Amino acid sequence: MSDRWEPVAEHRLDVVSATAARALHDLLDRAGDAPSVGDRLPILWHWLAFLPRSPQAGLGPDGHPSTGGFLPPAHGKQRMYAGGKVAVDGLVSVGDPLARGSKVTSVTDKRSAAGPLKFVTVEHNITGSAGLIDERSDIVYKEQQPFSARARDAGGHDSAWAWARSVAVTPPLLFRFSALTYNAHRIHYDRDYATGAECYPGLVVHGPLQAILLADAVDRAHPDQVVSSFSFRATAPAFDDHELHLRLRPSDVEGRLELAALSDGRVTMTATATFAPRERPA
Repeated sequence: MSDRWEPVAEHRLDVVSATAARALHDLLDRAGDAPSVGDRLPILWHWLAFLPRSPQAGLGPDGHPSTGGFLPPAHGKQRMYAGGKVAVDGLVSVGDPLARGSKVTSVTDKRSAAGPLKFVTVEHNITGSAGLIDERSDIVYKEQQPFSARARDAGGHDSAWAWARSVAVTPPLLFRFSALTYNAHRIHYDRDYATGAECYPGLVVHGPLQAILLADAVDRAHPDQVVSSFSFRATAPAFDDHELHLRLRPSDVEGRLELAALSDGRVTMTATATFAPRERPA
């Protein structure tokens, strides 16, 4: 995969506590009671477990744990969470002991007009007492360069979407999500670093936060349904000086939804959600 680096399997045990679930519930401004022990874990909320581990001395200048261990070497490169897919089979609950096996399954070096890119795919298999989660995470490393906004692409008029919600992206929102997920990447909370060292026009909205907001949109629009799979792809950065507009509509495939997040007239993330089959009465 990479010279003098070989992927290694990682095995960890953890749990999504009721305290962490309550914190994310509050962060998302969800109505009603937060999920408690024994309640179904909303899709993507397993990200509240298996937080990054690194001694403070092991963080790089950007705040990320240094690469070259579990992840391949990518020193001095900007990191982007490019997307992924999560599929749930069975019931995974708040408070359920979880076991996760993880491994880098692909490392690909490519060249683009913007310079060399390193694509890294990580696969996770998470098992609980009554269900399991299969996850693929796609990460991209690129050379540092000034941010260049793409041409605006509103992704169609609002009339093309069946459901819409806008979220104010503020520094406290980004900081709280960074703290909740133990994400020390400085582009999300350190404005001087984000605009100076990495040349962004503002604080960057986390890719996982955008994905969770889109998954939360499905829960709000279809509270009687359970999402069994969720895939997403980041298409452009979003920043804290613009609202994040969440959009949802039915797909041509029955039981599936199309979603998009937009910021400053650009589509920043696309996603699809698939509902689990409804249980038939006994």
